[in-house]
Amino acid sequence: MKNIAIFASGSGSNAENIADYFKDSKEVSISLIICNKADAFVFERAKRLGIPSKLVTKADMQDQEAVLALLRQYHIDFIVLAGYLLLVPKYLVEAYPRAIVNIHPALIPLHCGKGMYGDRVHEDVVRCGDSESGITIHYVNEFFDNGDIIFQAKCPVLPTDNAHDVATKVHALEYAHFPHVIAETIAKL
Repeated sequence: MKNIAIFASGSGSNAENIADYFKDSKEVSISLIICNKADAFVFERAKRLGIPSKLVTKADMQDQEAVLALLRQYHIDFIVLAGYLLLVPKYLVEAYPRAIVNIHPALIPLHCGKGMYGDRVHEDVVRCGDSESGITIHYVNEFFDNGDIIFQAKCPVLPTDNAHDVATKVHALEYAHFPHVIAETIAKL
């Protein structure tokens, strides 16, 4: 059994989708949800799903010993960033080599890096006049949106699409692909 920790910063819709995908799995358990914002809705989702959750603020994340101890307490083998907006510290990348993945709501190397998340990405896609967008699932290193790409899926962006239209298409790709790509990536560990 591989134990996953999901890191989130907001509502947690991707976290819930991932938890639903693995709820009957004999190989993977969603063992912990970590969030850096005390008022994030992901805590309500975690409670409803029966998954332990912990607040780990940006300041808390600097305490290497405490964070690693928390992950050891829950026997975490793999970390999934699902809407987690903070840069993962180098010590965590080193403790979990090729065992931390992120989903980005665009086709890396486009529309990525520090400050490029959520609606900002979709607004940039529309502003640039891109004819397609999509998702990128990648390994995490110590830089924003810079690790090796595991998987990409595309969707068309029509000239009449606004940022909300693009977001809707991209969210559909996230929900359809992120859980099975996680499962395939864990199977390679």
